[in-house]
Amino acid sequence: MKRLPPGPDPLYNAPVVSIAPGCQPEVIQLGRVRAADLEDLLAEETHVWQRDLEWDFVPTAQLVRRYVEMESLAGFALAAQGQVVGYTYFVWEEHKGLVGDLYVMEAFRAHDSEGRLLAAVLTALRRQRHVRRVESQLMLLEAALERPLPEAAHLKRFERQLMVIDREKMAQLRPRSAADVAFHPWDARYQDEAACVIAGAYRGHIDSEINDQYRSIAGARRFLRNVIQFPGCGTFFAPASWLAVDSRSSQLCGICLTSLVADDVGHITQICVLPEARGRGVGYELLRRSLVTLAQAGVSKASLTVTTANRRAVELYESVGFRVRRRFAALVWDGL
Repeated sequence: MKRLPPGPDPLYNAPVVSIAPGCQPEVIQLGRVRAADLEDLLAEETHVWQRDLEWDFVPTAQLVRRYVEMESLAGFALAAQGQVVGYTYFVWEEHKGLVGDLYVMEAFRAHDSEGRLLAAVLTALRRQRHVRRVESQLMLLEAALERPLPEAAHLKRFERQLMVIDREKMAQLRPRSAADVAFHPWDARYQDEAACVIAGAYRGHIDSEINDQYRSIAGARRFLRNVIQFPGCGTFFAPASWLAVDSRSSQLCGICLTSLVADDVGHITQICVLPEARGRGVGYELLRRSLVTLAQAGVSKASLTVTTANRRAVELYESVGFRVRRRFAALVWDGL
């Protein structure tokens, strides 16, 4: 897909909507919807991802169409006089549900439309026998940071930031020595050891409250599989992904994984360092190597997401030239 320039898209024509004044959209099962019914909605969502975040949403939209047509996507749609103006889908595994996406067309965000879709998801997941926890990180969800949301008694919100750095700053980063640490390009043979690093790095960390996959090696394996195989965080880009190995123990002590979220936009999908290796410049050098490699590959900029309360990480990213592009919320409902 050719990436469109930031700002108004001259090739995108917003769909014409003609809904009677005061008409409140109806929440219906996503199974009642065909892929063709989602075309205007997905076209707008794709445009907004590009306009606001410079992410190419096309691969995800294609998956949504495929699974909706196969009637294999659990979720809900928002319909107004026969037109689909919003949708959400979710998955669950064992004790946890995950809101995969939720989007309402900009012209229909009154009437607490996003909250109504979330309420429908939470109600449906409550009916699953073992589900007690629901997680979501939806960068386009307008209601997430401050507005009242359903099941408030069980809800925790964590402010996160999408940060962006330009290619010029990426290319100018200078190497720093990291004592007793060697750096190697990503090698799939290290995938199991990388899962151990993730679980060790996030033990007791605020991000393990947001994503409980970080709390165990098995969960970290699932996280890595999702990052590498699926397009939710872009297309995994091995050439700019790096490993840090402690020269004294020959054990992996840090990782930095990258993806491409558009033809010329890179993304840091994961960066972490074991506690015993911190303070030696490992995080900086992993990040620098990934950013420099992305710049050499021709990207115009790179992004990452970080929890605002993780001040040490935020300060590192700011020090190399990242700036905040968008603030959003990670939402966790626990004890449903």
